[in-house]
Amino acid sequence: MTQTVWIIDDDKAIRWVLEKSLSRSNIAYQSFASADDALNALYDTIPSVIISDVRMPGTDGLKFLGKVKAEHPALPVIIMTAHSDLDSAVSAFQGGAFEYLPKPFDVDQAVALIERALAESRSGDAVGESPEAMPALLGQAPAMQDVFRAIGRLSQSSVTVLITGESGTGKERVAEALHRHSVRASKPFIALNTAAIPKDLLESELFGHEKGAFTGAVGSRRGRFEEAEGGTLFLDEIGDMPTELQTRLLRVLSDGHFYRVGGHTPIKANVRVIAATHQHLEERVKQGQFREDLFHRLNVIRLRLPPLRERSEDIPLLVRHFLSRSAANLGVEPKRLSDSAMAFVRQYAFPGNVRQLENLCQWITVMAPGQTVESADLPPEFRLPPDAVAASHSHSHSHEADASTQPASVPAHAVAALADGDWLQLLAREVSQRLAAGETGIIDDLTARFESTCIKSGLAHTGGRKVEAAQLLGWGRNTLTRKIQELGLEHE
Repeated sequence: MTQTVWIIDDDKAIRWVLEKSLSRSNIAYQSFASADDALNALYDTIPSVIISDVRMPGTDGLKFLGKVKAEHPALPVIIMTAHSDLDSAVSAFQGGAFEYLPKPFDVDQAVALIERALAESRSGDAVGESPEAMPALLGQAPAMQDVFRAIGRLSQSSVTVLITGESGTGKERVAEALHRHSVRASKPFIALNTAAIPKDLLESELFGHEKGAFTGAVGSRRGRFEEAEGGTLFLDEIGDMPTELQTRLLRVLSDGHFYRVGGHTPIKANVRVIAATHQHLEERVKQGQFREDLFHRLNVIRLRLPPLRERSEDIPLLVRHFLSRSAANLGVEPKRLSDSAMAFVRQYAFPGNVRQLENLCQWITVMAPGQTVESADLPPEFRLPPDAVAASHSHSHSHEADASTQPASVPAHAVAALADGDWLQLLAREVSQRLAAGETGIIDDLTARFESTCIKSGLAHTGGRKVEAAQLLGWGRNTLTRKIQELGLEHE
């Protein structure tokens, strides 16, 4: 069966350019000057892919998208949008667009995008059915619209970008979008978390090494700069980069070339660098922990990603997306949140931001009973009233730990308080209730429960690594080991 692409644009020149490009690629097409004409044609035939403008007389591109998706949810629709319309790309994503194409676009890039949509259409994995194919960036909050606009404005530039934002806000997703919508899109996107690589290995990881450069270097190896040649290198947690490597990175950005570890031949670096950090780099510069000249080299364009608590209106959209993706991964029907459950989720502070919300949706998919999730089905910390949640912005732990580590004999509100809310007020209420009941030995019991909760949360946060958990909790390893034994936590 022949696959056909429909082109919808009231601009005859745009239609002509796309027609000629598709013709050269042996892709069948049909053109329409308006969305209304295309909607009429849909009664008789269904194309494989649609590429449509946003602003047109009559039915605009987004209304057209909504009508198409209502009748043909698996049909890939690519939305073309001028830079001034990039905020409407958010609406396009909400409506299930396969992708958006900022104008002016590179013709080869447009054809490549159409070919990818055709391939997914052939495989039956179009975006309407595949959560994985959904765009990585979703949101209609003003701060996210600013991010979309910036991506569009930067689409024809290779300027260095610094992305700032709390952990879990999606800094790597934005870097990927900057790459995907740049002139370097056909070249590699290479990501490296500089905080995750041991200090003595980071130089080799970045710049590669020659045979014999150090013990264990049995052969030469390309570094991330060489792997990203012609494309984009994303350096996450740049604020944690050791000072000596900051100097080498500055030299690459300044001179455009580098040396492998143990090498003597300069290697030209044709790479766009995008850096990200959750830290306040200006403060680290003042403290002497980050080079000021490197900071200014990286801080050419700065994008700030808002924490999720500043864009709570995006939470329902993100929840639907993550629940759909989690369900697809497990091969089950997606669950949905009731209005009351969604209200509780929306008022939560989300210290872990979008990443934490995604984890919650995975937890719901696995743990919550029934297809419609009520507020009582949520993890305890999400069931706190808004005034208790408002007091919390600093504590985060995994939902897997929630399900397995809460002491069964502690009242639910007390567990929730220790986990997240205005815990001092709730602790006072707990003590008052137990005193009123004539209990004794309250201090010892509550202290043991408090330490147990801290230890379990600390170990859950570090993946069971005791030395790291002890340091974070402010104890020595021996103290942590003794406490685990005293509290009977060895087998939990």
